[in-house]
Amino acid sequence: MARELWAFFIHLRLHYQVFILSGGYLLGGLLQPEMHLLSFSIQFVNVHVLLNGGVTAFNSYFDEDEGPIGGLENPPELARWTLPASVVLQLASAGIGWLQGPWFVGLVLSTILLSVAYSAPPLRWKGHPWLSFVAVGIGTGTNTFLMGYIAAGPEPISATVLLAAMGVAMLLLSLYPVSQIYQMQEDAARGDVTFATRYGVRGVQRLYRIVYPLGLLFAAAGVFSVRPILAGALLLGGAAGGTWAHRVLNRLRGRPEEYRGVMRVKYGASLSFVSLAAVWLGWSLWAH
Repeated sequence: MARELWAFFIHLRLHYQVFILSGGYLLGGLLQPEMHLLSFSIQFVNVHVLLNGGVTAFNSYFDEDEGPIGGLENPPELARWTLPASVVLQLASAGIGWLQGPWFVGLVLSTILLSVAYSAPPLRWKGHPWLSFVAVGIGTGTNTFLMGYIAAGPEPISATVLLAAMGVAMLLLSLYPVSQIYQMQEDAARGDVTFATRYGVRGVQRLYRIVYPLGLLFAAAGVFSVRPILAGALLLGGAAGGTWAHRVLNRLRGRPEEYRGVMRVKYGASLSFVSLAAVWLGWSLWAH
């Protein structure tokens, strides 16, 4: 049982949630003119541990991966009880989300439903290139950004906030199929037609070149109306991290042993946003 509990904890992939997927939530909070730190912090833990952790474990249960996956080079096998346990975590997230009101809960519940459609048969959107983009772009992209915005303050969602949310989703989607590069053989054997298996490594590289800069521009444009200096820093930091990631991505050829190279791309591009948002948030709180 101790091994099973440890395996379940590992599959929450909390380091992945915090260092790669938290940028959208942090940036959403920074678009509020004034930060409500307590509620923002509570929901940060809720979203990244209970919701996204539960979603990730739920997906891992159905994937049954034996080779490397995002954030885990040697994923342990999951016991049967971990499937309902992952659902309990997600539902608990909706309960804690009620502290922020119905709109926040609606975002949590839509993320849960998208995770079911993404991972579980018979829908299994993960096995369809463009349906998987819908699930990831909305569930992990725009929803997480908007949760951060709602948790941070009372200002209603505006058109500029939605523009920034769309930019964050595009940035996430530009990197999403990069994780599929080293999994193409295993995905094909399982019958999943992912973006990488259909369009190959060159298709993944081409997608990144187009979608990443567009996402960066949209995100910066949405941020500009509230925090113009942050928008400029976002452009510069995103361009630097994105250029470095592009160079590493161009050297990948789609082999399972390229896992670490892929993770360097994910961490390099994502940490530029997470670090910038975290530093800016810390400075803003200290200044006030």
